[in-house]
Amino acid sequence: QVQLVESGGGLVQPGGSLRLSCAASVNIFSFSPMRWYRQAPGKQRELVAGITRGDDTSYVDSVKGRFTISRDNAKNTVYLQMNSLKPEDTAVYYCNAVSSSGSYWGQGTQVTVSS
Repeated sequence: QVQLVESGGGLVQPGGSLRLSCAASVNIFSFSPMRWYRQAPGKQRELVAGITRGDDTSYVDSVKGRFTISRDNAKNTVYLQMNSLKPEDTAVYYCNAVSSSGSYWGQGTQVTVSS
């Protein structure tokens, strides 16, 4: 059974940084892509960033140049480095992994950007 566990969220001031981690219970090499989504209160879930098995990355325009997604297959973990955080980045961040057997989600981690 595939389990994804996010961590690293918290409260940070505008301009600050956080690094989110998504640890998988299985080898992540079979997952492509792996993605980070976020959902703010009253809004739809939004795709933030994705990374393929070949390390090709993509980002929503609002985070380009500020966020970086990466994966460590040896640690079965995907990361989202978030810099220059803004209040509008406040949301619950979810990890998603896609393979031929399905699409899997973590439970989410709260990120709050506020002074």
